[in-house]
Amino acid sequence: MIAGFYNIAWGLYSVLDPQWLFRFAHMPSINYPQIFACLGMVVGVYGVMYWEVARRPERSWLIAAVGMLGKVLGPIGLAQLILSHTWPVRSIILCVTNDFIWWIPFAIYLRDAWPLFVADLRRVGE
Repeated sequence: MIAGFYNIAWGLYSVLDPQWLFRFAHMPSINYPQIFACLGMVVGVYGVMYWEVARRPERSWLIAAVGMLGKVLGPIGLAQLILSHTWPVRSIILCVTNDFIWWIPFAIYLRDAWPLFVADLRRVGE
């Protein structure tokens, strides 16, 4: 439930102020802030999906797994940008606030919900 509220709030803030990351990281403002606002909308939609995970934890392993995949792939992409000196190190706040803080809770849920997911798959296959 917390992940849902958090993602919706983070997404809404990014829609309302799509230049926040660039100001924080001392980067030039982007010419098309609508692109970052769109990222905010996607993050907000994930928040709605995380509410579904909280509502039906026994049936939501796949939703959380897709969320976790994004929380792993996003930092990989940002690391490439930082290591190539395309984006400054301060831009890591993007992953700190939207990815890293969720790794442990998501990993615990995914581990705990795995047996239920597998059992559900077996039922469907019968």
